[in-house]
Amino acid sequence: MKKIFSILIIAAAISLLNSCQKTKVAGATAAVKVANEWWVTLTLNGDDIYGIGHFKIATYNTSANDNTIWIDDYKNGWQVKFKSVVDYNNLTFAANNAQNEYYNITVNQTDGKIIPKGGHSKSGNVADSIHMKVEFSDDPGNVYEMNGVERTKFAEDDY
Repeated sequence: MKKIFSILIIAAAISLLNSCQKTKVAGATAAVKVANEWWVTLTLNGDDIYGIGHFKIATYNTSANDNTIWIDDYKNGWQVKFKSVVDYNNLTFAANNAQNEYYNITVNQTDGKIIPKGGHSKSGNVADSIHMKVEFSDDPGNVYEMNGVERTKFAEDDY
């Protein structure tokens, strides 16, 4: 009886350990490493010349589920939504003459990068940071910087 009880306990322990192993999440998109919402500022030569302040943008997967993402400012900043090409290993992205989906302009986007745990949210929480330079065809010659941190979804971090 003691042997049977011991065997049952060992079998239960093995079963429990096997059920705790991590498995790949079904349905994860190619952009899972870079997809997020972000609080950013848009500046020209270090100044918020349009007085926009912090606004929310998003980076997310395209339907092609390949090495492109959407960069979408939800019409909060320059009113742009365009595709950017991503290097998922280096968390960098860029676009050349990308068509804007909100109105008829193109966007050049360079120096795009996401830095894991590279910033702090409004309340001081450690957060991923995002950086990119953008030039809009309706304002040629002006290269804007867009910098910010991920949206933590904590109430104290939302602007």
